[in-house]
Amino acid sequence: QVQLVESGGGLVQAGGSLRLSCAASGRTFSTYTMGWFRQAPEKGREFVAAITWTGTFTYYGDSVTGRFTISRDNAKNTVYLQMNSLKPEDTAVYYCAMSGRPYDSGSRLPPDFGSWGQGTQVTVSS
Repeated sequence: QVQLVESGGGLVQAGGSLRLSCAASGRTFSTYTMGWFRQAPEKGREFVAAITWTGTFTYYGDSVTGRFTISRDNAKNTVYLQMNSLKPEDTAVYYCAMSGRPYDSGSRLPPDFGSWGQGTQVTVSS
């Protein structure tokens, strides 16, 4: 059974930075695309970023392109989300997710991801 545990959320002022981490266990981490999503109150789950299993390709949502960076360390079974130039509209619960199939480079939508973490709150004050 896959377990994904996020950490690194918190309260930060606008313009600041945070780095989220997601530690995975229970599956061969190095064969799965990993993603980050976020959900603000009364809004749907929004795609933030994804990274393919070797880290060769990365993808970003329009609202975070140029500010956020996704990376992974397969030796540590961990995926990261570096968030810079944070804005109040980045406030949300951030979820780590693992694609539903190995070697699936096309995972971008929530249904493409079969396993989810419990989420970590990020709050950006103005």
